[in-house]
Amino acid sequence: MEEHSTQQARNVALIGLIIALYFVIARFLPALQYGAVQLRLSEGFSHLVIFNKRYIIALTIGVLLVNLYSPLGVVDVVFGTLGTLVTTTITYYVTPYFKPLWQKLLVSTLIGTFMMWVVALELYWVTKAPFWVTYGWVAAGESAALLLGAVLIYFMQQRIDLSK
Repeated sequence: MEEHSTQQARNVALIGLIIALYFVIARFLPALQYGAVQLRLSEGFSHLVIFNKRYIIALTIGVLLVNLYSPLGVVDVVFGTLGTLVTTTITYYVTPYFKPLWQKLLVSTLIGTFMMWVVALELYWVTKAPFWVTYGWVAAGESAALLLGAVLIYFMQQRIDLSK
């Protein structure tokens, strides 16, 4: 019983840590966080769902908190957050079918990049930005953030068991 409560406390602490890291990196690094051209470096944390489903919660809450500052307002809070929840959930359930870590990271990157249609659609509705051009730009930014995150997580996993 005590081991279960210790693991539960550890999970809550790790969720809180990832929420805080996502928020701080997204809010305070000088990168583009919102709009048709964006590079939200904290999206690199999205790969953590490969290792444990607790990170679905952490990333979803992190995105929700960051999107509270979005110029798109409540639309970004709702749709951006739901997009993250769906994307990370899909990634969590699809990546176990791949064995080498590099394949899991590649699949995670592809899923995250593809799912940027949600952001492009949001920008289309709210700002009347052209969907396909916007999708290309947000997908490119997401891909860059995810590729950088994949490299970092690949090397971190060699030293730290991220699944525990």
